[in-house]
Amino acid sequence: MAGCGMPEDLATLSELDESVLLEVLSTRFRHDHVYTYVGDILIAINPLKYLPLYEKSEAEKYKSCSKSNLPPHIFAVADRAYQSMLGRLATGPKNQCIVISGESGAGKTESTKLLLRQIMELCKGNSQLERQILQVNPLLEAFGNAQTVMNDNSSRFGKYIQLRFRNTAVKGAKINEYLLEKSRVVHQDEGERNFHIFYYMFAGISAADQEVYGLLDPTFYRYLNHKYGAVETIKQWSKKYNEVCNALDMVGFLEQEQVDMMTILAGILSLGNIIYEPQENGILKVTDQSKGWLKAAAGQFGVEEEELLKCLICTMAVTRGESIQRYHSKQQAEDARDSIAKVAYGRVFGWIVSKVNQLLAPKEDVCTTELQEIGILDIFGFENFAVNRYEQMCINLANEQLQYFFNHHIFIMQQKEYKEEGLEWETITYKDNKSILDLFLARPLGVFSLLDEQSAFPQATDKTFVDKLNSSFKGNPHFKIDRSRTPGFTVIHYAGKIQYNASGFLEKNRDTIPASIRGLFINSITPLLSVLFAATVSRTGTLMAQQRPKKTEDNFNSTRKQSVGAQFKHSLAVLMEKMFAANPHFIRCVKPNINKLPDHLDSKLFMDQLRYNGLLETIRIRKDGYSWRPFFKEFAERYGILLITPNISLTKESCLAILQTTGLKDWKSGKSRLFFKYWHQDELAKCIEKLEKAAIIIQKSYKRFHCQSKYKILLAELQNQRQLELERQIEERRQMELEQEMERKKQEMEWKNERTTTPPIPLPRKKKPLPRPRSVAVDKFRNAVQPPVPRPRSKLVEATPFDNSRDHMNSSWSQEQADKEHQINQKRATIRWFKETQARKVIQNGTFPCWFHGMITRRESEDLLANQPLGCFLIRVSGSREGYTLTFRGIDRCRHYMIEMQPNGRYVILGEDKAHPSLPDLVDYYKTVGIQPFMEVLTMPCGQKCDHETDYEELRNFSVKTNPQEKLSSGTAADGSTHDRVHNELSKLFVPPDLPLSLQPEMSPVMRKITDRKLQAASSGRSAAINSENGIEDEHQGGKRTFPRLYPSIRLAMREIQQVHEQQSTLHGPNSGEEFVPELPPKQFKEHHRTPLPGSEHYNKK
Repeated sequence: MAGCGMPEDLATLSELDESVLLEVLSTRFRHDHVYTYVGDILIAINPLKYLPLYEKSEAEKYKSCSKSNLPPHIFAVADRAYQSMLGRLATGPKNQCIVISGESGAGKTESTKLLLRQIMELCKGNSQLERQILQVNPLLEAFGNAQTVMNDNSSRFGKYIQLRFRNTAVKGAKINEYLLEKSRVVHQDEGERNFHIFYYMFAGISAADQEVYGLLDPTFYRYLNHKYGAVETIKQWSKKYNEVCNALDMVGFLEQEQVDMMTILAGILSLGNIIYEPQENGILKVTDQSKGWLKAAAGQFGVEEEELLKCLICTMAVTRGESIQRYHSKQQAEDARDSIAKVAYGRVFGWIVSKVNQLLAPKEDVCTTELQEIGILDIFGFENFAVNRYEQMCINLANEQLQYFFNHHIFIMQQKEYKEEGLEWETITYKDNKSILDLFLARPLGVFSLLDEQSAFPQATDKTFVDKLNSSFKGNPHFKIDRSRTPGFTVIHYAGKIQYNASGFLEKNRDTIPASIRGLFINSITPLLSVLFAATVSRTGTLMAQQRPKKTEDNFNSTRKQSVGAQFKHSLAVLMEKMFAANPHFIRCVKPNINKLPDHLDSKLFMDQLRYNGLLETIRIRKDGYSWRPFFKEFAERYGILLITPNISLTKESCLAILQTTGLKDWKSGKSRLFFKYWHQDELAKCIEKLEKAAIIIQKSYKRFHCQSKYKILLAELQNQRQLELERQIEERRQMELEQEMERKKQEMEWKNERTTTPPIPLPRKKKPLPRPRSVAVDKFRNAVQPPVPRPRSKLVEATPFDNSRDHMNSSWSQEQADKEHQINQKRATIRWFKETQARKVIQNGTFPCWFHGMITRRESEDLLANQPLGCFLIRVSGSREGYTLTFRGIDRCRHYMIEMQPNGRYVILGEDKAHPSLPDLVDYYKTVGIQPFMEVLTMPCGQKCDHETDYEELRNFSVKTNPQEKLSSGTAADGSTHDRVHNELSKLFVPPDLPLSLQPEMSPVMRKITDRKLQAASSGRSAAINSENGIEDEHQGGKRTFPRLYPSIRLAMREIQQVHEQQSTLHGPNSGEEFVPELPPKQFKEHHRTPLPGSEHYNKK
């Protein structure tokens, strides 16, 4: 029982009816217990408010936990899926899938975030990949979610996230996206909004960057319904935009790609403001008021204005080798304009998903390395709006498919196996929706088959399609004929009756754009747009990038053979195939009320959801049925260890013997399987855990005995060696004493026999020693090293290669020299990398910041911070890799944080989820935000260690040679401050490319001329914005900031639009009959949202 007195598992209820079920769930909801089990199925009620259930302390409790010890939680489902994937529960290692289902607004998207977060915590390692995977959700939400009448953050696409593991570590991820609602780009119903990213852009981009991208006031745009948001909402959107930008940086998107993407989105909005009017000859033209929007859209798309207009108002057809121009009517031109906007946005979204999959793909070869997988399905919920269109039909079909998958696993498979195995079982009836799926998917008479058939006929209309449905499904109990004036039909789904408005079904199913548009955009000078329209679309609707095709029209025809409906059906089939091959875990999300109010539960709405989900039948089959049904062989292989008998047979008898040792009850045995309740898996896991603990104790005892025995043998050998050494020393001392005694006696005899009268006889002169032969080299090293004293041999002491040998000394000395040489080469390579790619990003105002300490060791950095106060820090270049390390003075010791440089040039502290364009930006950020997990804030930079030399003494040999003038300047600097001396010395070691040419490596004469020209232009102030194609020099970040390719054209178009609106505001009053957009108000966007693109002021001067 929970704290509210209600059971945590509905399968344990003695009485089972709707009133009891409603009372239990509503009572738990009022006490903020939003999770409830039905056996191994989780019921999740959306609280519509923040709860402390999701804190990190709660997440820690559910790591490798037993379900019976803790209250129900979504973290327990994540842990169960992870442990099952590793083979630690009842089944062996197997792919898992978590199916999240429910109505729109029931909390599926938030549940997906929580599952991802917990799984990443369970497999947490020293990898940035986990943080990148967590950044995917906010990125896809911004581009794929929107506000609807039912949900403020409704997923307008479906996604299946595949997390791939090797052992316990995540190695990659893949996103499969389904059916983006592209029509929302050009039309939204009352009370709804466009995709989030458009509003995030206006709220988060600085005024300078809005001018760069060609964005005006959001109320100007028809695709946004000329509406924006309240002040508080705009602040939230601004934060969301910063999160999206950070997610793009974290995942690995390049700055050029991000600029192109934002420019295309601005072009889509500009395209929607183009208005047509007929000329005297009947041919359409763009109105004078919207000519600026046409020019802006052409500049943002990177195409010619005339070519874009030509594609909008006419179609080129080739008949018998002749090109014929067919001019559009006003409605056709507007449809062409809107179709371009929808396709462009759809291609951008598909490219984001494809790019994410490319950046997060496993590094291991999938063919040679088998990876386990956990899939999470977050797909659009069942929808029933005031007007239900083509997208709602596809969404509801996907929910019908998920309901069938649930029924198949919970009811169909189980009851079929009960009959096959001869178990006594009273059949439980359930609401089977197979006939509804056949209504949509059957061939040749299914809704989608008939839709494709009608889409193939140019003369077919939405009314002829509805007439075809009415004649084909006249007697079908799930289809009702609609008698309204607008073409429509009604389908009785498993969740209720839905009336569909068939207007636009054929056009949306075809999803065609003129071939001339595709050819125009392929040749765009905006790189991303060219890639998007040169790509092909797979059978499931996935965007696949390819090389630019030679024949655009042939390739265009080949890629548009499949309709949207056919792609959606195929993608659903592939999804179901993946899910049927995995072990499923179900989460049923429930919406408490339709008004999005916390602490309020609408009983009627709540029970309607429980009924069509079949919750009563699910509780009954989980209570009386057997959810786990392993074969005899599978069970004996997994739990044979419980018999503690080697080589058991994999038969029914062995399985029964195993079960006798466990004491389990309420299980049954069939012809080829065993049948267990859902809670039996946890009981068997506890039995295995007991054996594992016993095995650990046995291993510990054996290892202790083994180590003790080995220690005793080594101790005996050592004592024997010491005894032998002592005996040798005693023998040597005795021999020495004997020799001394004999020498003394000999001298005494000589003195006695000495004759004093005999004159001294001169001794013969000694010969001069012969010189050493020249062939013998003098080895000072060998003379310096004395050979070891020979030791007596013994059977207990074996000879070693160190005895009486100088070769080992030489080999160890050679190895040390080789290691030193390798370290030197590594440092040279790191310094070269730093000088060529990093120096300009670190330098500030011509000098390096005082917290930068070059390439010093870990020990040296700790010595520098030893006597420093808490919060002192420095950044050093890593000697073993191309990267940096942040050393921080903590409370108890120094901490070292690795700083990784991502492929897109961003800097990330390992384990953090924030990317930074430069090291100074990183330092500034963490002066206010703590570094996880200790939340330590940088307070004071650590300077150099003394006045006489810098911390880079060991790098002097690798510094670039300086000329006499620099020596003179360094000499004069010696009289200055310590700070100047340190930075002058450091500048000799790390020379950024923009410092004097004498410090730069040699370059060719042509490159030297180009460099001189750039320096002269910068010094004269004529063009501080020297750009390569579209790159602008950024002094602070040391790199190039990119601009749209046709930025000057975009600026001119924006000025033209502003002039037109100023004229309109003076000529037209508020009661004018023409459509009038309010005057552009002064921009009040905050500059701190994102750093404005540098160089824009130079364009302003022009």
